[in-house]
Amino acid sequence: MSHPDNSNTPDIENVNVLDFDAMPSPEEIHARVPLSDVAARTVVQGREALRKILERKDSRLVVVVGPCSIHDPVAGLDYARRLKTLADEVSGTLLVVMRVYFEKPRTTTGWKGYINDPDMDDSFHVDDGMRKARQFLLDVAETGLPAGTEALDPISPQYLGDLIAWTAIGARTTESQTHREISSGLSTPVGFKNGTNGDVGIAVNAILSASRPHSFLGINGQGRTAIVRTRGNRYGHLVLRGGDGRPNYDTVSVLMAEQALLKAGLAANIIVDCSHANSYKNADMQPLVMTDVINQIRLGNRSLVGVMIESNIEAGNQPIPANLKQLKYGCSVTDACVDWQTTEKMLRAADALLRDVLPNRNP
Repeated sequence: MSHPDNSNTPDIENVNVLDFDAMPSPEEIHARVPLSDVAARTVVQGREALRKILERKDSRLVVVVGPCSIHDPVAGLDYARRLKTLADEVSGTLLVVMRVYFEKPRTTTGWKGYINDPDMDDSFHVDDGMRKARQFLLDVAETGLPAGTEALDPISPQYLGDLIAWTAIGARTTESQTHREISSGLSTPVGFKNGTNGDVGIAVNAILSASRPHSFLGINGQGRTAIVRTRGNRYGHLVLRGGDGRPNYDTVSVLMAEQALLKAGLAANIIVDCSHANSYKNADMQPLVMTDVINQIRLGNRSLVGVMIESNIEAGNQPIPANLKQLKYGCSVTDACVDWQTTEKMLRAADALLRDVLPNRNP
């Protein structure tokens, strides 16, 4: 930000930047929160199971379920332990991945997530947020439960990627070249959401792009700027989340998505996001969406490989109060969620209805 002491030198660099605060490197954060053998085993097994489902070598349905966002690690881990017990119960039919989202894209403004502002007071202690996020992912992995998250910031994967089993690219970023490049190098299967306007072609193009090698600017483990060269990611797939306020999980929309994928020479692997426009942003409608997906599978659909559910201990959501002690335990501060009891009913119903169907589904 500095320039020679010359009064005639114009201010032309970093005009709107206030400061550059030092950030610990990925290696430093890893050293503070090291990967354990148990956690590593959970991640490896989770990724392998997901790859087998996408390759049709495992007939189970993927269920990415959990809070819209993590803001309270105590409540989050409470949820994870409950989910692990439920996941074991339905493991013959469903592969349960906990939704662990730390970064929240914003149309305008708002709380940007646990990494960006862990204290929820606009203090933006990103260095502390990254360490705490890694610790939370480690704690979840040590329960034996694989985690899925959204890749929003292009640098975060270097800090957290070894603890992630599944990655989503959101509707706002699927068209972004940066996120397509990042996805080509991620170690996880990646689900690309259709655009906010419902355009599936954006996601199909993203899957194709991410499957190819790329070279782009990033950082290495030491935190130094580096040219990242990737081999391409073969496990990209489509996530239908609705668009322009309309659902796209119906049989016609699913068939059209299948045709778009096949026309592009891609595997017809589709996950349905039961939230967002597919539920008209009404969390209570998520069970209806999931029931429809299950019925499509029971009637012979072979492209639907998973669902996403926004779920928490308590139903609904809440604003962030000035006094954080007033926060309701286990209740979302971003999108509304179904409660734990509803989550149990949804997964158990899916298990019962699909138990005898899925093993005979794959050709």
